[in-house]
Amino acid sequence: MQREVDEDFARYVRARQHSLLRAAYLLCGDARLAEDLLRGAFTSVALRWHRVRTGDPDAHVRRVLYRDAMAALRRARRDSIAGALQQLAGSDGTTVPGRGGVDEALAALTPKQRAVVVLRYFEERSVEDTAEVLGMSAGAVDGVARAAVARMRARVPDLEVGLAGEALP
Repeated sequence: MQREVDEDFARYVRARQHSLLRAAYLLCGDARLAEDLLRGAFTSVALRWHRVRTGDPDAHVRRVLYRDAMAALRRARRDSIAGALQQLAGSDGTTVPGRGGVDEALAALTPKQRAVVVLRYFEERSVEDTAEVLGMSAGAVDGVARAAVARMRARVPDLEVGLAGEALP
């Protein structure tokens, strides 16, 4: 029985790791930190796999991932505002070519704003889904998204289209 559970979890990780790693990277802007965050989220799911496997394991992973990412970003800001912004801008060479200032725009956001932008525009999640993952109301998600987009446009004025093809508000 335990072997079946382990194999089930391994299949889940193999199927979801690339998509979730992309989300983690977009959230924090650092490849190593993204891997660490995802590893921690998968560990959390593994410990609860018997309960979450029949429901929506992605929801649990995302909650842990975004909570831990926001905590890591807050710690980085507390330690050194300049260092955190440099890290978020992709100074480690992990930027994705052709993103036209998106890294710079994301770096200007607070952790909560960045989480909302990643969920809404990179992962194409609904307002309601974003609110559930982040433990916010739908109205709060809308407000944070508007403020984040305004802040991003202040850094990159020609940012007109959402990264998933959706028009930014």
